[in-house]
Amino acid sequence: MSGAVAQSGGFAARLPGGGLIAALIALVLWEVVARLTVQSFFVAAPSAIVAHMIDHAGLLWRAFAVTLWAAVRGFVWGNLAGVLMALLVVLLPRAERLVSTLALLVFCLPLVATGPILRVLYGPGEGPQVTLAALAVYYTTFLPVLVGLRAAPQGWFDLVRSYGRGRLVALREVRLPAALPYLVAGLQIAAPAAFLGAMVGEFTGAERGLGVLTVRALRALDLPATWSIAVIASAVSVLAFAAVGWAGRRLDLAPPQVLLASPVETRQSRWRGPGEALLALVVTLAIWKGAMELFALPRFFAKRPEDVWAYMVSGPGAEAHRAKLLGAMAETLAFTAPGYLAGLALGAGLAVALTLAPRVASLTMPVAIALRSIPIVATAPLIVWALGRGAAGTIAVVAVMIFFPTLVACLHGLARTPRAVLDLFEVYAAGRWRRMLGAQLPTMLPAFFASARMAIPAAILAVTTAEWLATGRGVGALMATVASTSDYGMLWSAIALIGLVAVFVHGLVGALERWVLSRTNAEQLAR
Repeated sequence: MSGAVAQSGGFAARLPGGGLIAALIALVLWEVVARLTVQSFFVAAPSAIVAHMIDHAGLLWRAFAVTLWAAVRGFVWGNLAGVLMALLVVLLPRAERLVSTLALLVFCLPLVATGPILRVLYGPGEGPQVTLAALAVYYTTFLPVLVGLRAAPQGWFDLVRSYGRGRLVALREVRLPAALPYLVAGLQIAAPAAFLGAMVGEFTGAERGLGVLTVRALRALDLPATWSIAVIASAVSVLAFAAVGWAGRRLDLAPPQVLLASPVETRQSRWRGPGEALLALVVTLAIWKGAMELFALPRFFAKRPEDVWAYMVSGPGAEAHRAKLLGAMAETLAFTAPGYLAGLALGAGLAVALTLAPRVASLTMPVAIALRSIPIVATAPLIVWALGRGAAGTIAVVAVMIFFPTLVACLHGLARTPRAVLDLFEVYAAGRWRRMLGAQLPTMLPAFFASARMAIPAAILAVTTAEWLATGRGVGALMATVASTSDYGMLWSAIALIGLVAVFVHGLVGALERWVLSRTNAEQLAR
């Protein structure tokens, strides 16, 4: 029982020293494969990577320090924003749809469009790096913390109300302690994402940093340099993941008591849902237009909502524009959907497997963190090159991008199974699988659905980046093309369509989540 409870926190402890023999064997195999495939320009040998790091130690260290400082600032600001949004939703439940929609739309902005826009807004400096690092983490913290703020026994809230106390006391005494383990999960997901976001920000025209070196290495087909940067990114992400896990264990976060809550009847006014959706749309459009006017951005570059409407609906050539954009989006979605489902299945399945066989974690978790922390602009071309420019390569890119957040969230969800429930299964001598199916999987569901919502924008990011850099098809390639030809009407139309698709899919996942949790985890739906 105690092993299941401490499972996710224990992974980090075993990462630095666990599986040393297996790591040495993996390095030897890596060296052999690299030498056998030397003509393929795909894998760099560990010996070549070490040699490059030694020869360019000063340059790599200076670039690493620049990127790390931007990532740390983005990590702090992004996580602070995510926590504050979750607190706002709990204190003002009617604001949930509006806050969630705005957060999702911003998180869904594709890198191929966001990076150049931020560079124009900020100009020279580290603004885009810090901003993209913050944007990479706030949503992945917002959702787990929101789940945690609701993961408390209903009786505790009844006790607070019986003493005449309100939402603020319940927040301080009940919700915040319950949310701490979920905050740890969010921070562990955010640690690699912040470093990745800072590197991506450097692709947009920065003068220093690992992202700049990555662009140069890719253009020069310098394989040892590319892999050296990937190893550095992976190493700092593994260490950050381990550090957050260590801090979480120091807090001694015990699972809750049994979360007793009555089944929730989802009766509400038939106009409430559409009304909240309409309000979110109006606020989004107002912020969009207001930001453009506030910064006095020229219409040639910064299109307003009415410009996009004219370009796609009422203006000259609108029909051709719609056909072109919708055709590209259809191709993108055809690859996004299976990659999204595969990534969720892989993450959740691996979480279950590691819970049942925790000794494997020391071998598996470093690989999982590395796959998440290596910049997607470096991994996407390599994966597509290895698997082809068809469906397999693009689907693999999407699955690799989203399985790690799902894995971490589900591990923490499994570890939150109440001790009393696990004790009951032990009393009846239930086996591991019976305990998993009857107790741990139902407890994992809120975390799984939170990761499913997090995975929506991550899947869009992955597929558009793969299309942009590798396949040359779909809406990602279309945005890259129109950005280079200054067709900003199509670029902003593509951004708007991506946001609408993300909100629609998010709504479908949310509806399924409410239907499932109303039967298994009713406390998550209590307001």
